[in-house]
Amino acid sequence: MTLQQNSKPKPFVCEYCGTGYSREKTLLVHMCEQKRRHLQQKEKLVQLGFYAFNQFYKLSAGARKDKTYKEFCKSSYYNAFVKFGSFINNVKPLYPEKYIDYVVTSGVKLDHWCREDMYEKYAINLIRKEGVGTALERSVMTMMEWAEENNSVWNHYFNYVSLNRAVWHIKDGKISPWLVLNCNSGKEMLGKFNDEQLGMIYSITDPKHWAVRFQRQPSDVALVKEVAKESNL
Repeated sequence: MTLQQNSKPKPFVCEYCGTGYSREKTLLVHMCEQKRRHLQQKEKLVQLGFYAFNQFYKLSAGARKDKTYKEFCKSSYYNAFVKFGSFINNVKPLYPEKYIDYVVTSGVKLDHWCREDMYEKYAINLIRKEGVGTALERSVMTMMEWAEENNSVWNHYFNYVSLNRAVWHIKDGKISPWLVLNCNSGKEMLGKFNDEQLGMIYSITDPKHWAVRFQRQPSDVALVKEVAKESNL
């Protein structure tokens, strides 16, 4: 009968998964899933996923207090919420917190939250209802960002922006029909779009909807045209 050898002591224990190591250096380079999640806590997509995780439990499950980040890390839904956070970070939706609330109360399955058609439905509804001031401000900010990226001036946007980029700006609500349809350079840009591009933005720029909207709000139309004129658009 052989004597069983004593195993080496393992005093260095990972606080996240409980694995023990005999040398501190080995613990320092150890990377378990829970440690990785802890180290990612400050990343933007993780923060967005964590926010959505809490909103889901508050709005859909009736939770009265926030879940902790540790609870988030332990959740079997961690990866799915972080994936959604990455989607939010990349798409940069209009009013991100509103969109997150819209999604978590939609009744749609979590693994479908990153679908573009879901955001498009939200964006169309919002763009058609929001006030002219907010729409105009966001459009000008988008044009200024474009100008900074392209070493240009913002009021040259409609003349020189790539048409594909303009399509996505309109489709995502970054550039509002309020401005595009009420200034000469905006309408000239639309005239350069091919049929496919016009089809992509039709749900946003639907002529029937905006004709009625403009007719009902003549003072807002006058405001946009005045801004466009003063800005040489």
